[in-house]
Amino acid sequence: MAKRTFLILNGPNLGHIGKRQPEIYGSQSMDDMVGLLKQVMGDRADDIRLVHFQSNSEGALIDRLEKAREEGVDGVVFNAGAYTHTSLAIADCLAWIGVPCVEVHISNIWARTGQPLRQQSLMGEQCVGVIAGFGILGYALGVQALHARLED
Repeated sequence: MAKRTFLILNGPNLGHIGKRQPEIYGSQSMDDMVGLLKQVMGDRADDIRLVHFQSNSEGALIDRLEKAREEGVDGVVFNAGAYTHTSLAIADCLAWIGVPCVEVHISNIWARTGQPLRQQSLMGEQCVGVIAGFGILGYALGVQALHARLED
């Protein structure tokens, strides 16, 4: 079986996962995600190639999504950070590129009481699923879900 390639895409302020507001986002870093992927997928994790990209720039994220399409990436696990709630441009890109995407959030955005803007997603409608509230594990679960979907 050929390796499947998944893009792990992170938006603004997510380059400091594990250090940024650990009371909300936890203390695990993206480096920990690879180990979590091996835990949830076992030997099947060897069939997966991960490509990571993080940017604080909306345009750079869109450019990377378009490049993923051109490269034939099998799926995207995307934490767009605050752009989740504000970016029609990212939602529009997801709508046309034809690459399955799982929206991921480290915290449960629907439990962010007093912050109604953070409880909505403009991009979720363009994604095959949403995983929120499980910390860094959510990225590994997103890869697992996309892999399973592609195998069906």
